[in-house]
Amino acid sequence: MAKRSKKTVKNSSSLTNSSLYTQKVMEHFMNPHNMGEIEDADSVGEAGNAVCGDVMYLYLKIEKNRIKDIKFKTLGCAAAIATSSMVTDMAKGKTLDEALKITNKQVAEKLGGLPAIKMHCSVLAQQALKNAIENYLKRNLKK
Repeated sequence: MAKRSKKTVKNSSSLTNSSLYTQKVMEHFMNPHNMGEIEDADSVGEAGNAVCGDVMYLYLKIEKNRIKDIKFKTLGCAAAIATSSMVTDMAKGKTLDEALKITNKQVAEKLGGLPAIKMHCSVLAQQALKNAIENYLKRNLKK
């Protein structure tokens, strides 16, 4: 049997039937990293899109201004789950300042790209991370 050299997977969803997901997107969708909830999280960030219905929650455990652990819960499409997974991989172990510099374009690039119609998912992932960090900073600056 010949090896498949094609690195994209056609999505059969009616909203994206002409879109292609990269193999990396499909890997993070089928086997997401850091999925779940941190019960005693130091902060939680939420982001959602009322148009498509995607909702993301990112949970942070922070030690010495560094993201020690990060998990996510996402209700959404393959791209929403994949971008949630990727942003947690990218942020884990970083300082809060370093994590705040992660952009949605970097998330999409790490996944090998996203269809234009799904770029909003990378924006949601980046926004959920930013919201979680900002929530943490607001609470801890008040102390």
